Amino acid sequence: MTITYEWRGESENAALDALHAEGFGHPVQGADRTARLYGHSLGWVCSRHDGEFVGFVDVAWDGGAHAFLPDTVVAPAHRRAAVGSEPVAEAARGAGRPGAPGHGDFVDGPRPFHLDACGFRPKAAGPIPL
Repeated sequence: MTITYEWRGESENAALDALHAEGFGHPVQGADRTARLYGHSLGWVCSRHDGEFVGFVDVAWDGGAHAFLPDTVVAPAHRRAAVGSEPVAEAARGAGRPGAPGHGDFVDGPRPFHLDACGFRPKAAGPIPL
């Protein structure tokens, strides 16, 4: 299996929307995800298996010192094959901000992936309804 990872790789909007829907288990939304990337992201990593779009990591940021990963998604058929952890590492390299804090928010289900495979450290945080 040949997987490639590309920092700020080309991402066709329909393919990204379909991957997001499949990975997070919701209907395809028809969202303009590509416009969001160019408008709000420091960068992203696209993962492809023999050219097929199978994974994605978004590196959003506050325009200053903090970057965070709001969406790390892998097509279910490609999970448990480093298609998620390798692009997280590539995202950290691509963001290129040594020593700057990076944050990843996640629910309990994928906790072992984030802590063990990607090297995140637990830190107390919590959402607030807006």
